[in-house]
Amino acid sequence: MDKNAIKKYAVWARRELIYRVSQKAYQYGIRENDIIDANADSIDGKILTNSEKKERRALIEQINEKGFEQAMEEAAYTWFNRFSALRFMEVNGYLPTHLRVFTDEGNNFKPQIITEAIHMELNGLDMDKIYALKETDDNDELFKYLLITQCNALNEILPGMFQRIADYTELLFPDNLLREGSVIEQMITLISEDDWKDAVQIIGWLYQYYNSEPKDIVFANLKKEIKITKENIPAATQLFTPDWIVRYMVENSLGRLWFEGHPDDDLKSKWNYYLDEAEQEADVHEQLTNIREEYKNIKPEEIKVMDCCMGSGHILVYAFDVLMQIYEAYGFNQRDAAKSIVENNIWGLDIDERAAQLAYFAVMMKARQYDRRFFSREVQPHVYAIRESNHLDPSYIEYFVNGDSKLKADMSTLVEELHDAKEYGSILNVSNVNFSAMYARLDEIRNDVSIFSYPTLEEILPFVQVAEAMAQKYDVVVTNPPYMAISSASAKLNDYVNKNYIGGKTDLFATFIEKCISMSKNCGFVSMITMQSWMFLISFEKLRRKMLEYELTSMAHMGARGFDEISGEVVQTTAFILRKTHLLGKYVGNYARLIDGNNEKEKEATFLSRASLYQNKGSNFLKTPQLLIAYWVSEKTIDCFATDSISKVFITREGMATAGNDKFLRLWHEVGMHRITFCCASNEEANERGVKWVPYNKGGTTRSWYGNNDYIVDWSDDGKAIRNNKDPKTGRIRSHNYNGEFGFKEGLTWSAISSGDLSVRYCKQGFLFDSKGAKGFAKTGYSNWWMLGLLNSKVAMQFLQFISPTLDFKVGDIISLPYKNEHVQEEKIVSLVKQLVSLSKAEWDSFENSWDFIRHPLVGTYDTVQEAFRKWSVECETRFNQMKLYEEELNSTFIDIYGLQEELTPDEDDKDITIRKADLTREIKSLISYAVGCMLGRYSPDEDGLVYAGGDWDAFKYHSYPADKDNIIPICDDDYFEDDIVGRFVKFIETVYGTTTLEENLKFIADVLGGNGTSREVIRTYFLNDFYSDHCSTYSLKGAGKRPIYWLFDSGKKNGFKALIYMHRYQPDTIARMRTDYVHEQQERYHTAIAHLEERINNAPTSERVKLNKQLSKLKDQATEIRVYEEKIHHLADQMIRIDLDDGVKKNYGLLKDVLAEIK
Repeated sequence: MDKNAIKKYAVWARRELIYRVSQKAYQYGIRENDIIDANADSIDGKILTNSEKKERRALIEQINEKGFEQAMEEAAYTWFNRFSALRFMEVNGYLPTHLRVFTDEGNNFKPQIITEAIHMELNGLDMDKIYALKETDDNDELFKYLLITQCNALNEILPGMFQRIADYTELLFPDNLLREGSVIEQMITLISEDDWKDAVQIIGWLYQYYNSEPKDIVFANLKKEIKITKENIPAATQLFTPDWIVRYMVENSLGRLWFEGHPDDDLKSKWNYYLDEAEQEADVHEQLTNIREEYKNIKPEEIKVMDCCMGSGHILVYAFDVLMQIYEAYGFNQRDAAKSIVENNIWGLDIDERAAQLAYFAVMMKARQYDRRFFSREVQPHVYAIRESNHLDPSYIEYFVNGDSKLKADMSTLVEELHDAKEYGSILNVSNVNFSAMYARLDEIRNDVSIFSYPTLEEILPFVQVAEAMAQKYDVVVTNPPYMAISSASAKLNDYVNKNYIGGKTDLFATFIEKCISMSKNCGFVSMITMQSWMFLISFEKLRRKMLEYELTSMAHMGARGFDEISGEVVQTTAFILRKTHLLGKYVGNYARLIDGNNEKEKEATFLSRASLYQNKGSNFLKTPQLLIAYWVSEKTIDCFATDSISKVFITREGMATAGNDKFLRLWHEVGMHRITFCCASNEEANERGVKWVPYNKGGTTRSWYGNNDYIVDWSDDGKAIRNNKDPKTGRIRSHNYNGEFGFKEGLTWSAISSGDLSVRYCKQGFLFDSKGAKGFAKTGYSNWWMLGLLNSKVAMQFLQFISPTLDFKVGDIISLPYKNEHVQEEKIVSLVKQLVSLSKAEWDSFENSWDFIRHPLVGTYDTVQEAFRKWSVECETRFNQMKLYEEELNSTFIDIYGLQEELTPDEDDKDITIRKADLTREIKSLISYAVGCMLGRYSPDEDGLVYAGGDWDAFKYHSYPADKDNIIPICDDDYFEDDIVGRFVKFIETVYGTTTLEENLKFIADVLGGNGTSREVIRTYFLNDFYSDHCSTYSLKGAGKRPIYWLFDSGKKNGFKALIYMHRYQPDTIARMRTDYVHEQQERYHTAIAHLEERINNAPTSERVKLNKQLSKLKDQATEIRVYEEKIHHLADQMIRIDLDDGVKKNYGLLKDVLAEIK
């Protein structure tokens, strides 16, 4: 099946049909904000027929109720559904006329109904009209007439899809359907005929893709805080269930119900996704035997199957296939079985009218597949769209109840309960009133001669049918419910869920889990595919408790990428089967762990191989913190939770939410270093010292033991600005959780959300912490070091893999870990952890991202860069291996303490060690970065650490290698200036490594950088083309973006002028000095060089002129570029712009952005 073609067609067809029906509305004087009188007799000179006037009034009434846009949307999808249904029926030969509606026998776009029109036998056909249209050769009008007549005729056998077209939908019938490029022509051209052979697949994908653009709009609106209305819930939540999952769900619920009461290996062999029952304990086996005795008494026609979120009917259609197999095994023929299945077994509900139409059609086509004469059986399926009582006519209700007090009471109950029913869908709780009495009364009305009888049947019958479907209990409930946060829903739906559902208040799928359980009979089955979050998140603990009252018989846990149509990690799903029996948590279920598969096919293959099948029972889940569904975890691991949790010895706290990080946070290197206060012991001390910026833990990349010290926070005046950060609209304080007594304390910190294992870091005193950089503190008398060792061990992840399977390490998850402390091992653990922290800190401080950076690791008592790198490489390798050894020793210790020798090995993969080995290219580029820092005065070869980052300048700190006097380092394509960057870099290498080895060192550096030319040319090319990009990457952080401290003044792509400055040394006159001392001088050089070249060209032989003209062209381009740049820089120079380092890079860089390189 070509899904790309189907998607292309469905998305385009929706837009096209909305446009076409809107154009028809315009023809009848109906526009969104301009409607001609509803009782008009003519429009733009055209006299309206009586039927047109009636249909026009009906359309205007709909627009007044729903709005123009929604009315056009509904008309468009009504025709889309009808065209799709007709196409399916013609391809499969299901049309009673046996004539194709859109094509000829060769599948060409030549409708048979036109060529054979005078020979057609169709109810309602006016042959005189056909002859008249034939004579005038008006094929468009003839096609319209035949198509509408065909739809009306099909109403007799398929009323759920082809409602009689005598309303405004006929008025909005699209024009020019026979033209090339029409909706029908494109349907035939884009979607192959073979793709129309499978009703479930073609209808399901058409429905999903038709909704794709409305879905995008709904989610875009959510970002604007526009709630999802009842009309938009289908578009927002529609998701076509993968076929293999449907088979798994139906076979292991409906199939199991039948098989356990009527064992039949031949029947079971047809079900490839059926999971045989795990071995059970004796008492469970005995209880199951009693349950199966009840199943034995069930006859096929007594089974009721419900899909309460049926969408386009995929699940119901496969349930039909399984039921057919059951009926045949029981002795029925296909004809009788098809009739009985439709009449007795299949039930479906959906909030969306169009979905109900498609599901109805799919079920009817499935019945027709098994019985060629099914359409003549006069049987209709119990497949309905939710109906509201809001518009029921009181006079019809009065006629219906006919003075019967009981009937009146029951009807009043239903009217009250189904008011605004489309707001809630099938989660609505409906009373099981006396429906038999209602149907008896409806039978009376059918035989009654009254003006009320027909309209009462039209309104009351479908209303009662829907109410009954919502009220009764089912043997099997199978569904893929909507996935939608309740907070995104309308206020009505939100309130209803909160009042009526204990465990499903967070998301609609959870609400439906509760609802489906209540819809099922005792000993019945609930089978669903939902988001996996109910298995693990604390917000679903009450739901898990409710579910664990019954038996989870099996699960197919897919995790991410379970739907090929949804990429990434957002939708992580699980399919499960629950039997509504009470076996005290002793039942052993089958759980297929499929989370590693990258797509539907891989997950299906793993499931069929049974390679990742686990067995576990509910009583084990009850032992875990928050009743987690940790089916893959060993009993030994779960038994660890019988002890105390680490909350006994460890306190965790979620950190601060500033509600304005751009305003209140900076990366530490952005501000003046003298403005940062380190090592405050308490909030009181911070206030006494009058701090501005203090260090701030905010998570970061996966790194254990030490590091990720990147942020600072504005805590001036006790964080007054943060504490008073108000929403301008509501006046409410937006920030919260200001660390309280835990601010500035020594502790442990970690990233709340990780892409891998938990990585916890030691944090000395002096830090505040963020909601994404939670923190923990050992209680008095207990050790932070011991706790750090545990949390970074494989033992902790053995527990966290199911406590925090989404890798969102919440503070409550951390303190729920089991606590076992063998004090004889404590000294060893503390010693190992301290060494690991020391190793990690040494590596972190080796790079200029650290505020404790001392000097570049390749700068020291070395003669050559190569020698320096070789020693650094050995140092890194030794440190890495030491860390790996210590971590494995730590793992081994904790594995022994927790008794998990059979579950875990202490070994660590190299990829899990979170310090870096030496990297030649990285180290050479960082050496160049360090050299630039020395040129600009941030560092000095004569001093350790950060020499200048704001505050008072001390020129005596730059003895052997003076910092640039004016804080301007030009980058040119030749050494035009005395302080040219390449010349200054060469001098740096000479100063650090000596004169003797200078050329050797330059060549080594150039070879690492790569490129053509001499070593100096290669280095110059790097400065011109790549240095600044590398610098921006060095001073960047995920979530914060790029925050460079050296700023590149750049005239453009021609390299007319480039120069670096250091933002911490910027002065208001820096740009003016750059203009007069560098830009003007460079302009003069270009003028001189151009004149010189022109003279050479005039006197040069022809063979040299090509090369010289190329050089001249480049110089002219550069001269032109620098002239334009000079005008820009002149404008800024005159302004004498000041910057405030406290404002950070983003704001300050923006002040000069017109003359600075764009940060990409």
